[in-house]
Amino acid sequence: MTAHSAITDTAAMMEQMGLAAKSAGRILATASTAQKNAALKAAAAALRAGEQKILAANAQDMAAGKAKGLTAALLDRLMLDGKRVASIAQGLEEIAELADPVGGVIAEWTRPNGLKFERVRTPLGVIGVIYESRPNVTADAGGLCLKAGNACILRGGSESFHSSMAIHACLVEGLLAAGLPANSIQLVPTTDRAMVGAMLTAAQWLDVIVPRGGKSLVARVQSESRVPVFAHLEGNCHVYVEASAALDMAKEIVLNAKLRRTGVCGAAETLLVERAAAGTHLKPLVAMLLDAGCEVRGDAETQMVDARVKPATEADWATEYLDAIIAVRVVDGLEAAIEHISTHGSSHTEAILTEDAGHASDFMNRLDSAILLHNASTQFADGGEFGFGAEIGIATGKMHARGPVGVEQLTTFKYRVHGNGQIRP
Repeated sequence: MTAHSAITDTAAMMEQMGLAAKSAGRILATASTAQKNAALKAAAAALRAGEQKILAANAQDMAAGKAKGLTAALLDRLMLDGKRVASIAQGLEEIAELADPVGGVIAEWTRPNGLKFERVRTPLGVIGVIYESRPNVTADAGGLCLKAGNACILRGGSESFHSSMAIHACLVEGLLAAGLPANSIQLVPTTDRAMVGAMLTAAQWLDVIVPRGGKSLVARVQSESRVPVFAHLEGNCHVYVEASAALDMAKEIVLNAKLRRTGVCGAAETLLVERAAAGTHLKPLVAMLLDAGCEVRGDAETQMVDARVKPATEADWATEYLDAIIAVRVVDGLEAAIEHISTHGSSHTEAILTEDAGHASDFMNRLDSAILLHNASTQFADGGEFGFGAEIGIATGKMHARGPVGVEQLTTFKYRVHGNGQIRP
């Protein structure tokens, strides 16, 4: 196949999928809550029934990933087992239990002339989702888009291609069981990267693009897209520990924030310790991380408390490791912590561990990250933990969708105006 014919075929595929999505979207926009929920529950049942097929497909992806030399963190993101398949199915059932945002009245008022105004939630239309190795995103994104009345076109990573195809088949089974168009949730059936470019320029078919993946993917989407983007930048997340924080609590939170799952975007990548706490908290926290198998890259003061600490470079402060590695720095206090995070962070998720309510308030008010926590782990940066059900990603931009992007964030609004004969003078 020549390069020209590949481009032509990609354009033709995008047009075909776009037309089908637009058609399905018109039906989904007015589909009943009961019908959408029935599709989600039937898809969850299909996932459970199809577990062995899904695991067999995932085994293909895992073997290819190992042969390709994927890191342990990426392989962990890719891997499925019975427990994870059950969790994906449960995620769809939880989405079904969420309130349907479509048609919800956000605000209403009456003008002096008697006109009655309503601001009402409505679907975005057709959503394109471009993601990398996590196959569960296929179900999460498809389910959330469906519940919010949107059609979607999903482009998963090549590493998870077989897994995503197997999961997508279950979603289609659920749609058909509920009498909804199979094209309500489409998965790009090729690993050709040209389809990413086709989606980014498909403004006539897509109403919004959601990128979910590494820095290079998000940067490309933001640079090339002619479609509005819900940006999901990397999670360079911080935990700042003050002297007033109880050491036992700090140890539990820091260990969880870094090592519960290192490959998620809410994993802590930098630990900041107040200088006043260096004598009491720094060594125990660093030793705990090292003993748990986490590599620590520290500044000069951190290196002094344990010989196993490696020197941190300037690049470490801005790195999302997604691995058992953490950067540690001693800072003079709250001002220095805020300055460090503002300079090196990615506006994702930050936590402060302190018993000083005023400091906690300052930290949360002055930092502009999407998620800010007081005395809790950064690993709560997850739509399920917010009560949103699954989420399509953590948006770090400034559009209306910020933080976990759940069903409400996948809607826009329109105005309904009711009169009884009014004309404008």
